[in-house]
Amino acid sequence: MRRAVCPGSFDPVTLGHVDVFVRAAALYDEVIVAVLHNPAKSGTFTIEERIGFIERALPEPAASHVRVEAFAGRLLVDVCRDLGAQAIVKGLRGETDYAYELPMALMNRHLSGVETIFLPGAPQFEHVSSSLVKEVVRFGGDVSGLVPDEVLVALKAKGGTA
Repeated sequence: MRRAVCPGSFDPVTLGHVDVFVRAAALYDEVIVAVLHNPAKSGTFTIEERIGFIERALPEPAASHVRVEAFAGRLLVDVCRDLGAQAIVKGLRGETDYAYELPMALMNRHLSGVETIFLPGAPQFEHVSSSLVKEVVRFGGDVSGLVPDEVLVALKAKGGTA
């Protein structure tokens, strides 16, 4: 079975993330979306909320090839090894993402042999990041069409803050 891991904090998940999950599901038999706890970031949503948002945002048939799980306190390559994943899939919005992701991809390959596959982001989501979405909502801006509807409602209820 060809298995890949899509890691991230997804706080919150955006439609750009969902696009990458769907496209990865077309390439692999199973995609595990690894919701990672990053102690350097204070979360707006709990890990459980993030998992639910992702699961409910996935359209069929991709949803039947995607599993969403939480992971914390371990190297991503150890998660991949435990799951039997052959690849890490990351979406790239542009040059800045590539510059940030490349050293991690090379280190992951050095540590474990697991390859990182970069998928270019959909052009309509190039400017979208979870942090920017939260900031726009915090100041009253509209992020409709950039996040799943359920996430939009939840962000507005929290005022875009943690």
